[in-house]
Amino acid sequence: MRLLVVFAHPSTESFGYALFTRTVNTLESLGHEVQALDLYRLGFDPVLSTEEWHSYLTDTDRNIEQVQDHVDKLLWAEGLVFVFPTFFFGLPAVLKGWFERVWLPGVTFETAVSRNRRTVPKMKHIRLITVITTSGSPRWWIWMIRDPVRSFFKRGIRPLFARRCRYIWCQLYNMNHVDRDEGSDFLNRVEQRLRTI
Repeated sequence: MRLLVVFAHPSTESFGYALFTRTVNTLESLGHEVQALDLYRLGFDPVLSTEEWHSYLTDTDRNIEQVQDHVDKLLWAEGLVFVFPTFFFGLPAVLKGWFERVWLPGVTFETAVSRNRRTVPKMKHIRLITVITTSGSPRWWIWMIRDPVRSFFKRGIRPLFARRCRYIWCQLYNMNHVDRDEGSDFLNRVEQRLRTI
């Protein structure tokens, strides 16, 4: 399977980076074609500029050209794997900005044809979405606030994909209190889940 791994963490010395490298190595060892985007190391600019906003619907091709390499990788992929920490109950800013600047009209969706209609999906080639994330909060609190990150992926963008798109979710809670053994166990669990792809 052609898999695009998108990683967002500011530090290469982090547990998140260990998750990213384990993910890429595991997928490659299984024979998948893997391309990776390490957004921080790429220096990806997450800010949707005023100019981009003005041309968002009127001259989308211009906006696509500015992030063409990212768009090409997105269109190449059959599956998407996201590795990132949950910050303030949401995506890291660089990853949220990546969605805003790369998931453009004409690429991942077409705008709704009329009022009160939803956007038209354009990502039917995506058959798998995998999310690997960590959060400082305990699981019960994430559920209490209705799990906004999971909702973004499962209810927000998943409908853009193939109808029977497979969905894998791996989350480590209480990250600020995880010891080395617990971290190692989670790395191993992630690897085992990836081996089911």
